[in-house]
Amino acid sequence: MRIVLAGGGTGGHFYPLIAVAEAIEDITKERVLIEPELYYAGPSAFDSEAMHEHDITLISIPAGRLRRYFSIQNFFDIFKTIWGAFTATIQLFKIYPDVVFSTGGFAAYPVLVAARVLMIPVIIYDADALPGRVSLWSSKFARWIAIAHPDAVKEFPENVRDRIARTGHPIRKEIEKPTNEGGHEFLKLRSDVPTVFIMGGSQGSVAINNVILNALPELVKRYNIIHQTGVTNLEETSRLSKLILRNSFFDKRYRAFGLLNTLALRMTAGISAVIVSRAGSGSIFEIASWGIPSILIPIPEDVSRDQKENAFSYARSGAAVVLEQQNVTEHILIAEIERITGNPDLKKKMSAAALAFSRPESARKLATIIVDTALEHEPR
Repeated sequence: MRIVLAGGGTGGHFYPLIAVAEAIEDITKERVLIEPELYYAGPSAFDSEAMHEHDITLISIPAGRLRRYFSIQNFFDIFKTIWGAFTATIQLFKIYPDVVFSTGGFAAYPVLVAARVLMIPVIIYDADALPGRVSLWSSKFARWIAIAHPDAVKEFPENVRDRIARTGHPIRKEIEKPTNEGGHEFLKLRSDVPTVFIMGGSQGSVAINNVILNALPELVKRYNIIHQTGVTNLEETSRLSKLILRNSFFDKRYRAFGLLNTLALRMTAGISAVIVSRAGSGSIFEIASWGIPSILIPIPEDVSRDQKENAFSYARSGAAVVLEQQNVTEHILIAEIERITGNPDLKKKMSAAALAFSRPESARKLATIIVDTALEHEPR
């Protein structure tokens, strides 16, 4: 059984592939099937260590991207994409996989073109409330279409909707459940005040970092603050936070990290009362699986149209509130944190809504469809 995984460019496209790969491994062991050969086809691996851990072979496929703003790179990337589709067709013909699974994005496009040319079964998944162009295009020939947000259905053509299933978002097993004991000790924080977790996405967020720094003197009086700044922002944010808190009695309540590792993430989730986050689908569904109330600050629409739709789709469930970046000040953010943490009934209601939205076992559902499709395609 050979399975090709496609999608990437960001952690939001890449890590669902890893979650599904984990579930495929589990299913093949349970069914006593021959261990599958897993491949990742794309320009580069977002996390080569995760690929190595699951014995996923990289097939290097160049891919251009279409930017929403004027750039001369759009012209050159047309040729990169054409070359990528040609390369992908040759590479897929050599291994002739039984199924291609795509999470969308520009990195998946050449692979999906090749799969269509070679008539290899395709299954696609789109994480966003507003599906991407690659997902909408590939839905025309995909065997099955999986979505995370209920609002995404209406964006697909009517003639493909009978092939759509809302599975939720595939989350790696290692972070799907928070660790509910030992978090304060692990993170060297006191347990007598609530903890606020700031998630800026895999790249961090300068805008959110700045608001948090402005609010820091007031926040640390009432909360522990765990701040994921983004790796490139850690040094600057740490320097500024030390200056801001140099005379504060509560400076030990603030902890900054570039990017939390798996253990630290689970520990943080286990002690957090509320999360302030960007609105990537990966972040939203991780928060939902933990059952934690959240305040979402989506990337502005002129930069990314997806996050605003994701944020309001999730907020309609009652699990989160949305603050648009241009309106966020330290005073507004502090007020929202206080409103949630100071109202036990509201907090309980938001937590229940988050868990209801999360759709657990998503990776396993997708892996089951992929394995069944691959077995159908295998020669008898």
